[in-house]
This record gives sequence, structure tokens and C-alpha cells, in this order.
Amino acid sequence: MAYLNRYNVIVVVIDTLRKDHVGCYGSQWVRTPYLDRFSKVSTMFENAYPESLPTIPVRRSLWTGKRVFPIMDYSPRKGDEVLIPGWEPIPENHVTLPEILSAKRYRTAFITDTYHMFKPSMNFHRGFDEWVWIRGQEVDHYRSKSVTFDVGKYLTSRMLFTEDERKRSLAEVIKEPRGKRAEAILSKYSANTSERRREEEYFAPQVFRESIRWLEENRDAERFFLLVDSFDPHEPWDPPHEFVDMYDPGYEGKHVITPEYGKTDYLDEKELKHMCAHYAGEVTMVDKWFGRFVEKVDELNLLKNTIFIVISDHGHQLGDHGYTGKVPWGMWPELMDLVLFIRHPEGVAVGERVKGFVYNLDVFSTILDLLDTKISWEVDSRSLKEIIEKGDGGFRDFVTCRFGEYVSYMDGSYALICKTDKTEAQLYDLRRDPAEKRNLALEDSVKVDELFKKIVEDARGELPSYELGVRAGAEWYVY
Repeated sequence: MAYLNRYNVIVVVIDTLRKDHVGCYGSQWVRTPYLDRFSKVSTMFENAYPESLPTIPVRRSLWTGKRVFPIMDYSPRKGDEVLIPGWEPIPENHVTLPEILSAKRYRTAFITDTYHMFKPSMNFHRGFDEWVWIRGQEVDHYRSKSVTFDVGKYLTSRMLFTEDERKRSLAEVIKEPRGKRAEAILSKYSANTSERRREEEYFAPQVFRESIRWLEENRDAERFFLLVDSFDPHEPWDPPHEFVDMYDPGYEGKHVITPEYGKTDYLDEKELKHMCAHYAGEVTMVDKWFGRFVEKVDELNLLKNTIFIVISDHGHQLGDHGYTGKVPWGMWPELMDLVLFIRHPEGVAVGERVKGFVYNLDVFSTILDLLDTKISWEVDSRSLKEIIEKGDGGFRDFVTCRFGEYVSYMDGSYALICKTDKTEAQLYDLRRDPAEKRNLALEDSVKVDELFKKIVEDARGELPSYELGVRAGAEWYVY
């Protein structure tokens, strides 16, 4: 097939978007009309997965086409309270997609509210001609003023600080996998959002409105690469109330908008249901503003010559296995299944569904291949161009992933989750148990050994483990 080689590229990354909460992927509950509409003019991937988790490792691989797994030589960075292997800046010797396209005289822009990428040691805006960081998400160090928020409205009794915990720093509390992290987050978030009044001032609307502004101002670009990265629907889930009322009208009780990362025993059944309604409402708000953005792309007559990709970074645990948050041992479908649409401007494979296994990082090589752009160095990413054009089933028999000290393996028949030393194994027969509810690890240790061996082989023989919590500097240094 002959290509024009003058395509623009738009990539939209949506954080924490569960695949099973999108209508075209089978959701009968959550309203996502604009994503559903976009799927009909795109190629839709049914088995897309991350190769490392969470937020920062995902974007490292997306930006560079290189796997972060198995995560070698990790060291915590100053200016960041997150302690997860792979949560590091892009290495100096890795070349990013915007750097490649800038060298090809593309006008490049990055618009996001995902604050992790702008922490003091990070460098994810490298290579862009313009980058816009919309401030204030979660615990972004944006506003330092003290703001009193309604603890009783947003936190159950088990989520509240003790007097001793109130004396500790935000950084100390927030890093605990099971602690009173929600109160710490909401105290900062309340300060960051204290001046917000209208829907347009919420984060997802700001991201997509700013992206629309960029398109309008740069319509004269001969070619462009626009990367839009929405942190919503990441918690806190606080869309305008009308979005929540779509899913749980008339509710009276606690509004848990920031979950604990652990078991759901801090919530009763109604509280859990309403928390899920807050998440669903945030998804619908993101969908609405994504739709506004797509309408502007169409209005500016850009769809005819723009490669347009939409991808999520991971999902979220909402009580499906008795957990909320993103616990590393919970690499079940609700966390691992990704949304991925690729829209070709010439209408290639419109409405097709690809069932083969693909990685998120394959987006990197796919873009370069569709632009007929060659690189001289090796990457782990593989182009999906041929799969899109021919409806091919794929070129991977299985996928692996690392999240913290846990690793996972999945093929068409089995899934394995365990620690890097093979302990705490969970084995699931996907043919009989696609939701991964019945752990067979104790019944079939031979299969556990077989699949763990494949993980180690995929890691080129080594799965390093890390003692976390130590940064260079004084012993009291927690940031």
C-alpha cells in the first residue's frame, strides 16, 4: 500500500481507564459514546497489555519503544515520593519519539496534567517544541496553602488519621501501601483545586481544551505530532455531581473519591457501589471532553491526514477481587487490560478487531512505520502496521509484565502472577476462568514452574529485587 508520508500524528493517553468500562469493549453500564464512536472508525485491539507498571514505566516504554521490564539498576530519585522499580526518568541514551519527529521537521507538542512526568528528576517533556503542564492533580506541589476539607464527607472511619499519623509528613504517609493515604492526598488536592468553579476548570476539560487551543494555533504546521495525556480518570474521582448521579442517583453517605490501596474492608457495600459510580462518572466526563477534541480535529479538516491513536496506561481495582487501588499482586484483568484504538487516515481496517497479543510500546514502532521513518538502533517495540492492514492475528504468543516486586505472564490459556522469587504464586486457567478468580497454584506447581521459567527467559535470565526506601542524601530524606 502506498502512503502519503505527510501524515500528522495525534496520540491520546488516558490514565486509569478500565477497558471493561468502555461501551465498545462490552460495558453495559458506563456511558462512553465518543470513545464508542471513535472505535467504529478505527482498528480496535482486544488484547493490548502493558509491559511494566504503573504510570511512569508505561510512559517510558511508550516514548522510547524500549521495554522497562525486567527493570535493571533501579534507584529511587529525589523529588518523588513514589518508590516503585522502573519509576525513573528516560535514560539519556534512549531516543524519544518527539526527538525523532522533531528531527524530521515535525512540529511537536505535549499537553498533560500527569504531574509525575514533571517531578524534579523527570524528563518526559524532552524533545517537544511546546509542552503544557496543567497543574494541580492529586498531590502535585502546586498550592502550599492550608485548606480545610470535609473529612466526614469523603472518608470512612477506617480511612482517618490517628493523632500520631497527623504528625507525620505527607511523603511518609502517602508511600504506605496500606495506610491513611486518602486523607493525605485529599488535603493537598483540596488546596490545589480550591479555586475551581466550573466544569471547564476540571482537569480533563482543561487538558482537551488546551489541546484544542494548540490545534487552532498550529493549523499552519506542515506536519505535527501532538501527544495529549489525560491523568483522569485517575483518582480523586470528583467530577461534577451530575456525572456521578448518572450511576448512583439519590445516594446518601460517604463519597469515597480516593480509595485505599488494599482490601475493601474499609467500605460497606453501598459505599463501594458509590465509589464505583464516582469512577464511572469521571470516565464519562473524560469521554465527553475527548469527544469535543475529536470534533475539533474534524472541524479543522485534519482527520483526512492524521494518524490518531488512543491508549490507556492501565486500569484500576474497584473491588472485583476484594481490593481497591492498584496493588501490585493484583495484575488481574481489571488492571491489565488496555484500551487501544488506531485510526488510519485512509480508512484502513476501519471497525476491525485485532485479537492478537500486543504491547503498549508497539505504538512507537507503528507510528514510525506508518510514517515510513527508519531508525538505526534497536527497540523492543514492533510495528502493528501489517496486523492492521492484513487483519493478522499477531506475532506474540504471550506477554509479561512487572509491577513493583511482582511479575506476570499471560498467554491464551494461562495467567501467572507471583513475586520475582516465584513466591505468592497465583495461577489461573483462562479457558475456564477468564476473570481470574480461582487460584490453581497449589494444585499445579508444575505449570507454575513452567510459566515462571518463561518469565525469567523473557527477562534474559534475571529478575532483580530491590530494597526500597533509600535515596541519596540525609537519612531523613523522604522526597
